[in-house]
Amino acid sequence: MTAILQISDTHIVPEGALVSGRLDTADALARLVLRINSIRDQIGAIDALLVSGDLSDDGRAASYERFKALIAPLNLPTYVIPGNHDRRDPMRNAFADVLPTDGLLNWTRQIGDIHLIGLDTLVEGQGLGTLSGESLSFLQAALSEASNSPVLLALHHPPFSCGIGFMDNIGLKNRSDLRDLLTTYDGPLRVFCGHIHNMIVSDIAGHIAISAPSPCSTFAYDRRPDAPVGYMTPEDGCLLHRWEAGFQTLRIGPVAGSGPYPF
Repeated sequence: MTAILQISDTHIVPEGALVSGRLDTADALARLVLRINSIRDQIGAIDALLVSGDLSDDGRAASYERFKALIAPLNLPTYVIPGNHDRRDPMRNAFADVLPTDGLLNWTRQIGDIHLIGLDTLVEGQGLGTLSGESLSFLQAALSEASNSPVLLALHHPPFSCGIGFMDNIGLKNRSDLRDLLTTYDGPLRVFCGHIHNMIVSDIAGHIAISAPSPCSTFAYDRRPDAPVGYMTPEDGCLLHRWEAGFQTLRIGPVAGSGPYPF
C-alpha cells in the first residue's frame, strides 16, 4: 500500500502578517499539522506529503521558510507544485532538493506503487493557470514512462469548471489540451488539484479529479451570476490518498470532534 497526504492552499506569509488583514494562515496550518500527527497511529503510514500550490500568499522567501518550519513536525518527504500566489524562483530556492534547477517546475517521482507527477500551471502575475506546450510534452513523456501503472497527477488549477464564477474566471485555461492527453492513458489515474479551497469530485477524460480543501479558508459554493467575490473564514483540512489495488481518498478534517460513542 502507498499513501500520500495532500495539503493545499496554505497561503503562508512572514511572521507578524495576516492574509487580507484577517487570516492567521500559519496558525491554521500549525493546528492541522498537530491534528494529523495526533492520528498517525489511526490512519497508518504515510509515504509522502504533496502540497498542491499556493504554499505562500506572497511568493516571498521568508514565507517559504516559515512554511517549511510549520510542516517540519510531519517529518515527511515533501513535494510541491506552484499555485497562482507562488513565485517560481523563491520556491525553487526553498525546495532545491526536489524541484528542477531551471525552467518550469514540472517533475515526476516514483512513490511506492504510485507514479507521482507534478505539473506547473503558474502564469506569474496572474490568477489564471495554463499548461504550456513544454508542460504538456512533459506530461506525455511521463505518462508513457508510467506504462499504465497507477498515476497520481497533481496540478494547482482544477481541470474542471467548479461553478464558482470568480474562481472559474481564473481557472485552467486549456483544460481541453489536458483532457486530450489523459484520454490516451488506460491505467489507473487520479488528478488532484487545489485553488478552489473546496473538496469537489469531478471527472476528466474518464478519470476522477478531486480538488483539496484549504486549511485557512473556503469559498462559498454560490453559482449565482451576481454572487459576491471573496472568501469565507471556516477552516478545513486535507486529503489522504491511498493506493491498494485501487485508489481511495479520505478527507481529514481540521478537528476530531467528541466520541466515539457506543451505538
